[in-house]
Amino acid sequence: MIAQDYTNKKILLTGAASGIGFSQLENYLELGATVYALDNQKIPLQHAKLQTFQIDLSQHQLLTNLFEDITKQVSFDILLNTAGILDGYQASLDTSLVDWQKILNTNLTPMFILSNAVLPAMIKRGYGHIINMASIAGFSAGGGGAAYTSSKHAIIGYTKQLAYDYAANGLHVNAIAPGAINTPMNAADFYGDATMAKKVAEQTPAKRWASPQEVADLTLYLTSPQADYINGVVLPIDGGWTLGH
Repeated sequence: MIAQDYTNKKILLTGAASGIGFSQLENYLELGATVYALDNQKIPLQHAKLQTFQIDLSQHQLLTNLFEDITKQVSFDILLNTAGILDGYQASLDTSLVDWQKILNTNLTPMFILSNAVLPAMIKRGYGHIINMASIAGFSAGGGGAAYTSSKHAIIGYTKQLAYDYAANGLHVNAIAPGAINTPMNAADFYGDATMAKKVAEQTPAKRWASPQEVADLTLYLTSPQADYINGVVLPIDGGWTLGH
C-alpha cells in the first residue's frame, strides 16, 4: 500500500471557490501539495501553499495568456478541470445561441486550453494526471438541458481522446461523472420544501445525495500511484443512478 502524499506536487484546479472544487482544494493542501486555484468567485481560503486567481474561465484569451506566463515558471503534476455551470434544464428551442456558447465556453473550452498548457511539461517529465469533471448528464439525457448535456458528453469524448493520445507518454487522463451532489450549484433543488431534492434522492438507488467531499476523495485516489493503470475511464459517483437510466 502506497500512502497518498502530495508533498512537492503542483496542482492546477478550476472551480475551487465552492462545492467539489473547494473540497478538492482542502484535500490536496492537507496532503502537502502546492495548489494554483481558479474561480470566477473569490476563493475563501488562505494557505502558504495556495495561489488563487479570480478569473472568468470563459474569457479564453485572458486564460491562455495567464497560463502562458505561469507555465514558464511552474510545471504542474496534476490538472483538475472541475469548474462548470448549469443551464436550467432548457430544451434546445429554449436555448439562445448566447446561452449555448456560454455553457460550452465555461464547461468545455477551458479544459482544452488548460490541458494544452500543462501537457508539454507532463510529456517531458513522462508523468502527469488530468481529471475532467463530467456528469451523469454525459451518459444520457435528463441530467441537464441541451447545452449542459452536450458539454458533458463532449467532456467525456475529450477525456478519452486525451488518454488515447498521451497514455504512452506517461499521462493518466480520467473523468468523474457525479450524480446528485449537494453543492451550491444545485442549491435550487433545496429551495422551499426541497421537493426537487427529495425527488432526486428517491430516484437514486442509494436514496440520498452525496457530499462534495466524497467526490474529492475519489479524485485523490484517481491521481494517486494506486490508480496509475486506470486511463481513459469515466467513473460515475452517483449512488447507482445510472443503473436505472
